[in-house]
Amino acid sequence: MASIAVCPGSFDPITYGHLDIIRRGAKVFDQLYVVVLNNSSKQPLFSVDERIDLIKEVTKDLPNVKVDEFSGLLVEYAQSVNANAIIRGLRAVSDFEYEMQITSMNRVLNESIETFFIMTNNQYSFLSSSIVKEVAKYDGNISSLVPSTVEKALHQKFKK
Repeated sequence: MASIAVCPGSFDPITYGHLDIIRRGAKVFDQLYVVVLNNSSKQPLFSVDERIDLIKEVTKDLPNVKVDEFSGLLVEYAQSVNANAIIRGLRAVSDFEYEMQITSMNRVLNESIETFFIMTNNQYSFLSSSIVKEVAKYDGNISSLVPSTVEKALHQKFKK
């Protein structure tokens, strides 16, 4: 049986921190679904389709990675693609408490799907999409934080 995992997030936009988790997860699982959360309570900078396109572009060298979107319960999405695992990235201890709550609820909803936490590379432990957007908004240098495709897309958004 193939090992299939889901790596969820808003990815608004995808950063090198996200890519670190995706690349490492893709080494462990036969198939990895990177799924963009369609959260109506947030006001994203990029549309779901734009985020999917950016993720596809920066993961095109990973043949076992598929990019998709979802809204609703993550465990239901995972079940629909026969995933047996969820991958979550952790930057700091502060992430753990929130992630533990989500993981506990997911276990209540479907105990057959395991959650795996991957600690981000230390060089990305401070990095978030919010920080990247803030720096890009004021035309700061984000070349070490996001792939060039994402950097260009951010600069285009903020030129409008």
